[in-house]
Amino acid sequence: MDRVIYLLLLCLMATMPLINGEDPYFFFTWNVTYGTLSPLGTPQQVILINNEFPGPNINSTSNNNLVVNVFNNLDEPLLFTWHGVQQRKNCWQDGVLGTNCPIPPGTNYTYHFQVKDQIGSYFYYPFTGLHRAAGGFGGLRINSRLLIPVPYADPEDDYTVLIGDWYTKGHSALRKLLDSGRSLGRPQGVLINGKSAKGDGSDQPLFTMKPGKTYKYRICNVGIKESLNFVIQNHPMKLVEVEGSHVVQINYDSLDVHVGQCFGVLVTADKEPKDYYMAATSRFTNTILKGIGIIRYTNGNGRASPEIPKAPIGWAWSLNQFRSFRWNLTASAARPNPQGSYHYGQINITRTVKLINSVSRANNKLRYALNGVSHVDTDTPVKLAEYFGISDKVFKYDIISDNPPQNVETSILVQPNVIKFKFRTFIEIIFENHEKTIQVYNLAGYAFFGVAMEPGTWSPEKRKNYNVLDAISRHTIQVFPKCWAAIMLSFDNAGMWNLRSENAENRYLGQQLYISVVSPERSLNDEYNIPKNCITCGAAKGLPKPTPST
Repeated sequence: MDRVIYLLLLCLMATMPLINGEDPYFFFTWNVTYGTLSPLGTPQQVILINNEFPGPNINSTSNNNLVVNVFNNLDEPLLFTWHGVQQRKNCWQDGVLGTNCPIPPGTNYTYHFQVKDQIGSYFYYPFTGLHRAAGGFGGLRINSRLLIPVPYADPEDDYTVLIGDWYTKGHSALRKLLDSGRSLGRPQGVLINGKSAKGDGSDQPLFTMKPGKTYKYRICNVGIKESLNFVIQNHPMKLVEVEGSHVVQINYDSLDVHVGQCFGVLVTADKEPKDYYMAATSRFTNTILKGIGIIRYTNGNGRASPEIPKAPIGWAWSLNQFRSFRWNLTASAARPNPQGSYHYGQINITRTVKLINSVSRANNKLRYALNGVSHVDTDTPVKLAEYFGISDKVFKYDIISDNPPQNVETSILVQPNVIKFKFRTFIEIIFENHEKTIQVYNLAGYAFFGVAMEPGTWSPEKRKNYNVLDAISRHTIQVFPKCWAAIMLSFDNAGMWNLRSENAENRYLGQQLYISVVSPERSLNDEYNIPKNCITCGAAKGLPKPTPST
């Protein structure tokens, strides 16, 4: 009898995780304020989170629930977006102006989202206006659960490196420039984790390393304009992860990190014990900007050499580096959903959309566009308008063509740009860049396969050059001048999702659009209901909420 009771207790204990099996919750309270700092030696207004610049790192593990309570103590509305984190079935937490009403000054809003099996390196930043130019950004990492092995040994430590261009003008002054019809011009410098070392021997180290140990560095370009080349003096970097995908491991002397992109590398402290520089250098510009920081060996004795390797010349080198990145098909993670092998090259394409970027002037003001439409945000977020059934009062669907004419630059229409994609269709998107500057695009809510990038213009026969086996699953793609890039993905994440230029000037002045993906069943299995704490505004303010999905 005692044995039977004992076995019953064991069975009960085994089922308890299933009964109380909700994944762990982690709570954060952020006080967002202005402060005065001198990142480039000139006092200026910056955005602080809990008095930190950059903001605090979010260190999470796959399947964690993150609850972030944001108190907006700025003098302007505010939103945060979680760059690269796929909000599965939950665009309500994406923090962009097409889905969320901004947090009014003097109030707070709580984001609640779950990070899935996107084991990798990401960051967050304020989406509204040009707030990102003033700070408010920070690292966000998603670690592997113990049951999901990663294809390298645990590092001695894990460091976040936030590189980015920097303007000495405040975000309000920069925004006034764009509102007046002018361009931002070139930034004044480059920062690494909010600083730029003087290089005179007085700098404190950003990071330390023990001799013989291997460290992971998560490098993210959080700037608003410039592509940057990143190097650690005399130390090769073994690339292991790109935006949530484990890659075939190759050593690189330097890496081009375009705006919005994140790389995870391993660095071994096996050189002479002393100080070394890490450097981020602007790319493809006449005036070269550089930010530097110190890495110090714990037993080091000696200053870093002033001879920092120069960035390679030309974008062709960068294109070849892009082509060298390959998905690690033998790793169990990080992988996009579904887990395991994902044979994207064997799925039939159901729709091809070509997006051509252009720049022009409308009403004597600078505007950027996709397929001749320069997006403007409305007082009512387009997702709210769609959800409350009032979209006809706010915007029109599908005002752009899937295959625009090559001279689409000749005229620009300024209005909301929303296109519809059918749920669970496999779609090919072509980005064609007719400009003389590099473009970088991000698609929220998804990871996609960057299958090709070539000079010239795209045509269907170019598909024979696609990488249909081991292209990286990622959420940003750069498009070099006078080139095109192709991505492929399944639109299986219901919601309203933002596709945007990572160049803040381009995005702010219209180079973005929204993609509406509606589940015909309107089930909670496909998309979550509107949050109870959702802020409503514009034409949706005060309207009764529709009957929730079940």
